[in-house]
Amino acid sequence: QVQLVESGGGLVQAGGSLRLSCTTSGRSFSVYRMAWFRQAPGKEREFVGAINWSIGNTVSSDSVKGRFTISRDNAKNTMYLQMNSLKPEDTAVYFCAARETWTPVAASEKAGYRYWGQGTQVTVSS
Repeated sequence: QVQLVESGGGLVQAGGSLRLSCTTSGRSFSVYRMAWFRQAPGKEREFVGAINWSIGNTVSSDSVKGRFTISRDNAKNTMYLQMNSLKPEDTAVYFCAARETWTPVAASEKAGYRYWGQGTQVTVSS
């Protein structure tokens, strides 16, 4: 069984920064792609960004581009989300997701991921 565990969430003032982590554990797991999604109260879960595990190239949503950065540490099986210049509208539960194999499904689509974490709350106060 593969598990994803997010950490690093919390309460921060607008303009501040947080770094989220997502660590994989469980059976031997060869990652193809990992991603961050977020879900605000009463809203759909939305794509934040994704990273191709072997190459390291990333893609991000327009709403976070220039403020959030995705990276990974292969040796630690961990993905990170560095969030800077946070805004109240960034308040949400942040989820990480992963898949093992290539897929034609776009990185921004929830259906493209097999494994999901439980989420970590990020609250940005104004």
